[in-house]
Amino acid sequence: MDHTDSSTGTARYVFRVGFRVEPSRPKLSIDPAEYETTLSRVADPPGEPGWMFFRDHLWRGTVGDDTYFREIVEDALGVSVVSVTFSELRTDRLYLDALRDAIGSQLGEFRADTVDEALKKYLGSSIHVVSPEDTTG
Repeated sequence: MDHTDSSTGTARYVFRVGFRVEPSRPKLSIDPAEYETTLSRVADPPGEPGWMFFRDHLWRGTVGDDTYFREIVEDALGVSVVSVTFSELRTDRLYLDALRDAIGSQLGEFRADTVDEALKKYLGSSIHVVSPEDTTG
């Protein structure tokens, strides 16, 4: 579900994913067997279920638990994932403002004294503010 028309704006989490393709038949091989691609996930609107995705999976702009997150991506993609790297939260200004408000109303959930501290703690410096049409792809 894309939240393009949401009153809270739009955002996507962007990841670089390395994966391996393994032929299911023993006499087959491929070269190269490993590839890299970009994976993005729509960010849930602040305050709605799933909106704390960044708090639950990221730490200082990197994936917090590599093994667990690779397993999640493997299940989603159906391929052997060898690496997942968080690139950025690609957001429009409206979403970022709503996110800041939601964090501010629940600072205790982030174990931070300020909204800026919470954002830095989980997203590092990986917030990229773009025009709304640049967050939908």
